[in-house]
Amino acid sequence: MRTVIPDAAEMHEFGRSVAALLRAGDLIVLTGPLGAGKTTFTRGLGEGLQVRGAVTSPTFVLARTHPSTVGGPPLVHVDAYRLGGALELDDLDIDFARSIVVVEWGRGMLDGLADSWLDIEIERPVGASQAAASAVALHPDHPDEVLDLDEPRTVTLTPHGLRWADSGEFSE
Repeated sequence: MRTVIPDAAEMHEFGRSVAALLRAGDLIVLTGPLGAGKTTFTRGLGEGLQVRGAVTSPTFVLARTHPSTVGGPPLVHVDAYRLGGALELDDLDIDFARSIVVVEWGRGMLDGLADSWLDIEIERPVGASQAAASAVALHPDHPDEVLDLDEPRTVTLTPHGLRWADSGEFSE
């Protein structure tokens, strides 16, 4: 499935809508350049799952667990940018079976870790990433707000494995 998300608010809402489809054991891999909307999507996902704590980029801690406030599975938010591969991701000792796991920058790191996952690629307009990086340099104390520029993003969802094979959730 491919769709265009017009702005950051809609990316947040898109995350909320995907949350309604998820259950314990689900894995989402988010791919996109700096400022594409990966954390904005995950923030909406966390809101939809009704988890505790502010969902922010886990860049400096690698992984954050957000417990459910309504008895659902926790959301584990991983930033795999600095990880070298599947073994290092596995070393984080994430409870994949009982959590909903979102891995930013995780494409190609699932060898042996998962049989099913939802790949979400977020593309932003050409040149926007460089503009966002420059803006973050000028406003280092508020990177999430700076990177959530209201520009359209193209989002491609690609389901992998048995979990998603017959769901029909993400067909064109």
